[in-house]
Amino acid sequence: MTGTDPLANALSALNNAESVGHLTQEVSPASNEIGSVLEVFYDRGYIDGFQLVEDGTTEQFEVELKGAINECGPVNPRYSAGADEFEKWEKRFLPARDYGTLVVTTSHGIMSHYEAREQGIGGQVIAYVY
Repeated sequence: MTGTDPLANALSALNNAESVGHLTQEVSPASNEIGSVLEVFYDRGYIDGFQLVEDGTTEQFEVELKGAINECGPVNPRYSAGADEFEKWEKRFLPARDYGTLVVTTSHGIMSHYEAREQGIGGQVIAYVY
């Protein structure tokens, strides 16, 4: 039985695959939100890459892992954060300052909290990785 939060399921699958040393992991079902979060993970260097795989009935992501994820997970409930409030959420979800990344959904799309802070925009914190 799967849970009701596809993002949480995807991040849990990545976390479990990394902890046992797998090189690839399939994440299903595929969605734009999960794809954008994986894009942030790729941009920040936590995964080697990912691609969308269609097998006729369902779509899923094939994620290439590189052993860089210590822990990742969703943030529930999703907290709103202004551009100057990300440090508060870093203290709560990340183990040390400037170690790890918060994934934020903004009016300009899903991005890391570093990009959001640089652009001076706030949003909702949806996930973390370190």
